[in-house]
Amino acid sequence: MTLFRLLLIAIVAVVGGYTMFVVAGHGWNFLPYYFADIGKVGWPGQFNMDFSAMLILGSLWLMWRHHFSGAGVLFGLIIFAGGAPFLCTYLLVVSFKAGGDTKTLLLGQTRAAIS
Repeated sequence: MTLFRLLLIAIVAVVGGYTMFVVAGHGWNFLPYYFADIGKVGWPGQFNMDFSAMLILGSLWLMWRHHFSGAGVLFGLIIFAGGAPFLCTYLLVVSFKAGGDTKTLLLGQTRAAIS
């Protein structure tokens, strides 16, 4: 679990730092670039489509983990909008709340207790 947590911290630091440089140079409005790349049907667009699918899956998993409660849906939307830094921060916090138990980390307390 320690290596997993270190990986999460590294991802937050690297992606967060990279994002700060990009925002400083280009601003926050990434959507025109994002969708323009998809429209060009090239590798940058393919990456954006793949990334979108991963965001959807990550968000749905998080909502499911929280039994589609209001908080779970809100967390899922935040993860969808915030990407890897937000998901990694969530996983880091939850890994400590789960006491390092992978089953609880992935399933949530209620489902982990049942299985």
